[in-house]
Amino acid sequence: MLIENMAMAFHAIKANKMRSFLTMLGIIIGIGSVISIVSIGDTMRGLFQDLYKDVGITQAYVQIGYWIDDVRMTDYFTLDDLDKIKEVFGDEIAYIDSSAYLSTDVQAGRTKMKFEFTGIDYNYQDVQPVDVIYGRYLNEGDVLGRRKNLVMEAKSAEKLFGTENAVGKSLRMTVYGETDEYTVVGVYKKEMNAFQALMMGTGSDTGAAFIPYTILTWPNDNFYSCRLFAADDVDMTDFMNRLMAYIAKQKDRKPEDFYSQTAVDEMGSVDSMMGALSAAVGGIAAISLLVGGIGIMNIMLVSVTERTREIGIRKALGARTRDVLIQFLTESAILSACGGIIGVVLAVSVVSLGGMALGLPVVIKPGIIFLAVGFSAVVGIFFGIYPASRAAKADPIDALRYE
Repeated sequence: MLIENMAMAFHAIKANKMRSFLTMLGIIIGIGSVISIVSIGDTMRGLFQDLYKDVGITQAYVQIGYWIDDVRMTDYFTLDDLDKIKEVFGDEIAYIDSSAYLSTDVQAGRTKMKFEFTGIDYNYQDVQPVDVIYGRYLNEGDVLGRRKNLVMEAKSAEKLFGTENAVGKSLRMTVYGETDEYTVVGVYKKEMNAFQALMMGTGSDTGAAFIPYTILTWPNDNFYSCRLFAADDVDMTDFMNRLMAYIAKQKDRKPEDFYSQTAVDEMGSVDSMMGALSAAVGGIAAISLLVGGIGIMNIMLVSVTERTREIGIRKALGARTRDVLIQFLTESAILSACGGIIGVVLAVSVVSLGGMALGLPVVIKPGIIFLAVGFSAVVGIFFGIYPASRAAKADPIDALRYE
């Protein structure tokens, strides 16, 4: 019986191809929009997760609270403070520095460009590995001796010196009022996808390089915040609570006087925001499914009117009210499900092609596809109930007399 009803439904849809397609259009647009928006949202959430993994999931910053009015010199960190923190927490800390950063103009020969320098310790490579393609990385002697050496990003080296292999070349820049020459001891390259380059990379005309963080803490070696990476197996919540308590005790402050920011907290906030935004926009797009359902109900009412005589003949030949009801419900469900399938194919194709064009991994969850197709069929059945019940209740005598 079901197969017979499905065959009749496909025959009716095929007999009115254009009308059936226009009827399905609302479902196609609705399902396509919902799947596209949810997939884009999931893709963005995945990209942000990868981004935070790339910058270090155990990374954290600690500083005196911005709400504190009576900031004292003792609230600032020193190199001795970093050594004590490493000594107290031992293997729980994989890396720590002053989070030093400098944006300034540099000059090599007649070429002048803007650079962004990140101050690092010699073991920064352990937590943020890069591929050193020429020369070497900064070593312990560079950091402790405050040597004016730097490791430059490959594209930046090519723009400034005209070649990637800039090892041994020098540039001039001003740090805290003192202009001096700095030597390139290494050139690195770090592969990033388009999204990571957009979120983490510098501007197209801005260079990037690593420099000993001790140079950027000179001359008084006091700095506002410190950056650290906890070990991978550390419980970040418990670790940060103990760290903040220790720092507050050393500075004769309360733990709540200090501000901390961790990659885990940031990732959770971004993920929640992206999830809520995706759900909200997806919900708005789902309204078009309601419009599509109304379109199905409208066309099924037209179909019932057009096939009144057919209904009368079927009932006269012994078809029960339930049989006619199921026939029209099957037709509306198939009409809606076909629209859902077309919408799924369209959405998956568009999202996949967009991901390929941008070089980004696309996240399309099978669950949302099955849910979308099933929901579209339910929409068809729901909005087909009234037309189907109207057809089922038709009097066979009146139907046979209908012209």
